[in-house]
Amino acid sequence: MPVPKKRHSNTRTNRRRANWKAKPVSFAACPSCGEPTMPHRACPKCGSYQGRQAVVKKEKKGRNKEK
Repeated sequence: MPVPKKRHSNTRTNRRRANWKAKPVSFAACPSCGEPTMPHRACPKCGSYQGRQAVVKKEKKGRNKEK
């Protein structure tokens, strides 16, 4: 495997690494509930994916305030 003969300068190294930026996460609106979701994933709120129910969401049992 080839090995560099001379050392790269800091400027040259930093210039090469300048394009290693983190990209912002893209979101799309869920067609059924309108909640923002990541593309190619089931909606975390309603559980639908591509117009069908992919994940069955259970109702959360909360405290009953009626006495």
